[in-house]
Amino acid sequence: MSYPITRIFDFAYYQLETYNLSKSLVSKTTGQWEATSSREFVERANMASRGLLKLGVKAGDRIALISTTNRTEWNIMDMAILQIGAINVPIYPTISQEDYKYIFNHAEVKYCFLSDEELFTKANAVKPEVKSLKGIYSFEAVTGCDLWEDVFTLGSDPELQEKVDKLKEKVKPSDLATIIYTSGTTGVPKGVMLSHSNIVSNVLDSIPRLPIIKGQSTVLSFLPVCHVFERMLHYLYIYSGITIHYAESIEKIADNVKEVKPNFMSVVPRLLEKIYDSIIAKGAQLTGIKRRLFFWAVEVGLKYEPYGRNGWWYEKQLALANKLIFSKWREALGGNLTTMVSGSAALQPRLTRIFAAAGMQVMEGYGLTETSPVVSVNMYENNLFKVGTVGKAIDNVEIKIAEDGEILIKGPNVMQGYYKDPEKTAQVMTGDYFHTGDKGELDKEGFLRITGRKKEIFKTSGGKYIAPTLLENQMKQSRFIEQILVIGEGQKMPAAIVQPNFDFVREWARRHDVTLGETIEEIAENKEVHDRIMEEIEEGNSHFGKWETIKRIEIAPEVWSVDNDLLTPTFKPKREVILKRYKHLYDRIYG
Repeated sequence: MSYPITRIFDFAYYQLETYNLSKSLVSKTTGQWEATSSREFVERANMASRGLLKLGVKAGDRIALISTTNRTEWNIMDMAILQIGAINVPIYPTISQEDYKYIFNHAEVKYCFLSDEELFTKANAVKPEVKSLKGIYSFEAVTGCDLWEDVFTLGSDPELQEKVDKLKEKVKPSDLATIIYTSGTTGVPKGVMLSHSNIVSNVLDSIPRLPIIKGQSTVLSFLPVCHVFERMLHYLYIYSGITIHYAESIEKIADNVKEVKPNFMSVVPRLLEKIYDSIIAKGAQLTGIKRRLFFWAVEVGLKYEPYGRNGWWYEKQLALANKLIFSKWREALGGNLTTMVSGSAALQPRLTRIFAAAGMQVMEGYGLTETSPVVSVNMYENNLFKVGTVGKAIDNVEIKIAEDGEILIKGPNVMQGYYKDPEKTAQVMTGDYFHTGDKGELDKEGFLRITGRKKEIFKTSGGKYIAPTLLENQMKQSRFIEQILVIGEGQKMPAAIVQPNFDFVREWARRHDVTLGETIEEIAENKEVHDRIMEEIEEGNSHFGKWETIKRIEIAPEVWSVDNDLLTPTFKPKREVILKRYKHLYDRIYG
């Protein structure tokens, strides 16, 4: 390797020198997939860097990037910002206007690049209250907003390139590269400071775990690139000479998978739950022998163990299930998908089993924004895969379990700290160890199992500890339950607020002649629906000790989403927000 990689932007130069792809980044614009080559990627980033210099951007200045969907422009601007020593502040598109204002001011953002009119409306509304913000540029044409192409026009003079090259040389691996504001499930966002070497080390140390063929694999990217998990993967793909296709939107993912036919994809558990539920719903519509075969294959798949541990007879059944049923599942997901990597929340073991049985292994991993992000991940080769765990630590990363069960992490991937908040930084660091706030166990082979979020584990009035994540994950296996929040801190018993899968509830009601009423509110108040979901809860309760079982539920009268601020951008329930929103349901449970 003649191009040394020590800073994030080195990945693009390495790709140009090593692979020189004709298709490096591919976005769908006006209905057509449009490719940017490795050379165009580097050249356009250089032009944008020159334009930023013309705008007066200096090393250390903070530039915000916000996009509704992943797209080529984001990666070009990311590289353009970083190689002149400026700092990329990626922002979730879905957060509130108030949060935009807070982050712009806290980070003292100088310029903002965003994707579309909706985001411009939000950012522009707070601009008068942000002294540092000099201008906003949009990737799409928006009335009253400068176009990002204007920056290219400014940077069209190649004589400025010498200045770009000099600034590039000055960027050290230990320099701050990005400030990522964690959405979190509580409180104001914290700005996580990650250096070039934090992220570069994480990319290079994660590569041995991913079964991708350098220079050949195809990936589809749809998880938000402002989230460090997907962003780190982008750098990994660029380094590995892999074409990145950007999904148009979460709604069009099914179409895009069929068009792109990826070998590899990153996912979150919520997406896999939805895919699985829709496959099962289609199977339920079959009749006769087809239906029996379908559910026989599902039953076989749910018993899956890796490395042929179930014996030859099981493997014969699995081969038949694959031929008759699972091959159709693979076809629906493009036909080439062999591996998905899952992070951000706990994955139900049944999903790990069924997708692996169907020839699409889901490698569950664990990490945090503060760890750049990957700490551990499963891999099928070399016996590094164990269902129900998040794998073993990647190279150069050390996992330690504290006396109270908290997971501590040490390694080159651990953040520089929280921006402008040495106090909060000190609270999460003991020497070189970062306190994750998660609880877990390491088995004797070194596989990590997450047992809950430290601050979410609560005590009932009887002094019993409850780990809500374990209960929630179990209950979400029911097709009736879309989301669930286990509650009961300081109360005599655990209970739950449930957001049903309203589509499935309607289907169930139709099949059983249950009158629901027209609105979601009426469904939420329906006694038959309540009782039927309680049956599902009772079934889930059978996996737990009597003291920790859910005794009562109330049904939420709306769908929880990122847009209504009840879920984080990675689809985890926001505990504090949900409890506040449904205080009346909480009071109904506990009187």
